[in-house]
Parts: sequence; structure tokens; C-alpha cells
Amino acid sequence: QVQLVESGGGLVQPGGSLRLSCVASGDVFRIAVMGWYRQAPGKQRELVATITNGDITKYADLVKGRFTISRGSDRGSAEDTWSLQMDNAKPEDTAVYYCNAESDHYYGGMHYWGKGTLVTVSS
Repeated sequence: QVQLVESGGGLVQPGGSLRLSCVASGDVFRIAVMGWYRQAPGKQRELVATITNGDITKYADLVKGRFTISRGSDRGSAEDTWSLQMDNAKPEDTAVYYCNAESDHYYGGMHYWGKGTLVTVSS
């Protein structure tokens, strides 16, 4: 199993910046893809950004050029960490942001989720 804990949510003004972090513990050797999703009130959960163990990144069109996903963990570490740097925040970025980890297909391609952290973009 993999456990995920997010941090860094809060209130940010339009045009401002915020950094979200996720720490994964447990069977982190299973993780192949790390990412962030978000869910705004009344909307479905949507992909924000992902990064693979090979550092291949993918972004939703709405956040390209404004958000940056990165990861950092030492080989053999008991934890994996990744972050989402949010720059030039817009009111439409307001949502609950969820940390996500996807295991390698060898381990069944399981998805693991954090509990979410609220980001509010408002003046």
C-alpha cells in the first residue's frame, strides 16, 4: 500500500503563487507516475499534471506555462515527494487539489489518493 499526504494549500491572490507538496510512504517502490488532480465545486475531478519516474511531464492545457510539477527523492528512500508550483494563479484554479500516485503495471496499475488540500484564488 501507498499513503499520500498533501500540504501547502490555502488562499492566494490572482496572479500570485502557491506551492503544493505531496509525500508518499509505504510501498513507494510500486510508484511509476506521480501527479496532481483537482476538483472544483460542481465539477468532475480533472488531471492537472503528472510526472513519471523518468521525469516525463504532462500538463492540462489550462495550466501549461503556469504550473510546474517536480519530484525529488533519493534512490532507496523510504519516501517519495513531489510538488506542484502554481504561478500566475487564476480564480478558476480554485479547487481541492489531490495528490495521486499510480503504480507500475507490474503491480496492477493501482491509483492512490491523498485526502486533498483546498486552494482558493481570490482577492
